[in-house]
Amino acid sequence: MMKTIALIYMGGTFGCIGEPLMPMPEHDFLPLLSKVIPPHLQVECFAAPSIQDSSACTATDWLKLVQQIQQLQLQGFHHFVIIHGTDTLSYAAATLARFLGHSCHAIITGSQYPLLNIEGNDTREFTDAIGNLYLALEQVLALPTGVYLAFHEQVFHAQTTLKAHTTELDAFVGVKAEQSCDTTADSFIVQNEHIEQAARLSILNLMLQPIAKEQLILQLNNLLLAPPNFLVLQGFGTGNIAVNDEILELFEACYQKQCLPIISTQVTFGQLDQRYAVSSWIQSAKVLVNDCHSHADLYAKALQMYLKYPTHEQWFEHWHQH
Repeated sequence: MMKTIALIYMGGTFGCIGEPLMPMPEHDFLPLLSKVIPPHLQVECFAAPSIQDSSACTATDWLKLVQQIQQLQLQGFHHFVIIHGTDTLSYAAATLARFLGHSCHAIITGSQYPLLNIEGNDTREFTDAIGNLYLALEQVLALPTGVYLAFHEQVFHAQTTLKAHTTELDAFVGVKAEQSCDTTADSFIVQNEHIEQAARLSILNLMLQPIAKEQLILQLNNLLLAPPNFLVLQGFGTGNIAVNDEILELFEACYQKQCLPIISTQVTFGQLDQRYAVSSWIQSAKVLVNDCHSHADLYAKALQMYLKYPTHEQWFEHWHQH
């Protein structure tokens, strides 16, 4: 029996036309999209609940997408390809992976060039959109359950991806799908109240610069006036941050104000490592350590913890169980 693929369009460069580029309305774009699907595949096209430039996407948009996929699963769909803009493609991929787990086969993709020409009446003469779409449609039927990202003849585990180039076709890096990777297996059923709650999530990312400790103290004191739910501190190297007693007290003050500091790194690849003396304080401080596959996966994990547990104490207690 031929497997039906649900193809979900969520916007991005893939569906843009005109000069300058503007998104084509989905009711006009979907019939044109269906014409480029290989005839030997059984594909049904859907518009995502939220279609916009991906730089404007937030957790609520991706949770609505997860909810749509979970509803389609109840209708018998098991294979999903999602078209999304590249700006936040890695964040969308990681969020899908955290919430869908291994409950289905899902691949997210996009393109650096539109599918259609300026007039929107034919495919573009030069585009990576068709190649990326065909790769996703082919691989979603071949790969094991889980969520993946397909781009420029490569397929990656979704939780591990990073956009590494702004304009090149070879724009993404990550752990290849054929490589072993311990990805999230369990799914999380998204309800309407989760989407409403996600709109209130506040995550602030601070990439540390080589400044005096006194300046970091001023910055942290300013943040304490209205702290986020999660404060990601991107340190140097393996996550090293030079601290003193006053900075450690400010981390404790953040925790007391229901803000969890997360120690991460501004280095693109590699794991955190607390074997250096400069980081020995992490073991006893009220901070979390990034144990995720990527920066986008850290965002997705923080979102899931925020929705799953009602208090910051529980986020802290259960962090390393997920």
